[in-house]
Amino acid sequence: MIETIKFNDKEYPLFQALGNASQFALPYAKLLCKGRGYDIGYGKEAWKLEGAIGIDVNDGSPFDAYRLPEEKVDYIYSSHCLEHLPDWVKALSYWVSKLRKGGDLVLYLPHKDQEYWLPWNNRKHIHILTAESVIMCLKSLGMTDLFSSERDLNHSFLIVGNKK
Repeated sequence: MIETIKFNDKEYPLFQALGNASQFALPYAKLLCKGRGYDIGYGKEAWKLEGAIGIDVNDGSPFDAYRLPEEKVDYIYSSHCLEHLPDWVKALSYWVSKLRKGGDLVLYLPHKDQEYWLPWNNRKHIHILTAESVIMCLKSLGMTDLFSSERDLNHSFLIVGNKK
């Protein structure tokens, strides 16, 4: 039996409250994230995409979502981070600029159906993003081959794209 939690009289899988949302996106990220790249906002070392350079405000690094090392990379992966950033459009624009031609962007984001993750219920979340809005933004930034998943059991969705 799956353990659940309740929020606003709705039940959700307990694992949503335990952190490490990335575990549900990692199988896809491992297929797409080849070469040298970043895991932005990984949270804990054990949760970081294997082989990625970790970028997290809590790791004591001089880098964060708006300041990355000078080099361009083959991929950028980020799980449940974008909704915390004051200016998500600025972050995406910057991340795209840090990708090499042919580089991949892989985003895993919370879905609006999980009510606890809405900004008025969880003040750590500044935004509630939709696949449609993020894809429209990424298209305007020149990203191609954009795909998104539907909401998964973790009440999250995946967006992938390529910089041509």
